[in-house]
Amino acid sequence: MERICTQCHAVLAETTKADGCPACGGALAERIALAEGDTGTLAEVDHRGIKLPHRHALGGIITPQ
Repeated sequence: MERICTQCHAVLAETTKADGCPACGGALAERIALAEGDTGTLAEVDHRGIKLPHRHALGGIITPQ
C-alpha cells in the first residue's frame, strides 16, 4: 500500500513518516501501489519525502496517461 494526498495527489515514499501531506497539508489516504515501470530503478524522492515522476533518458518527465 502507498500513501497519497487526497488534495494534491502527491505520492509519499514508504520511508516518509507524516500524518498530513508535507506539500499542502491535506489528508493522506492509502491505495494499492500502482505497477512500477519495467526499468527496475528506484523512484527519486525529494527533501519532503514525496516521490518524483520518472524522467526520460533524453529529458523531460514521463507522466502516466
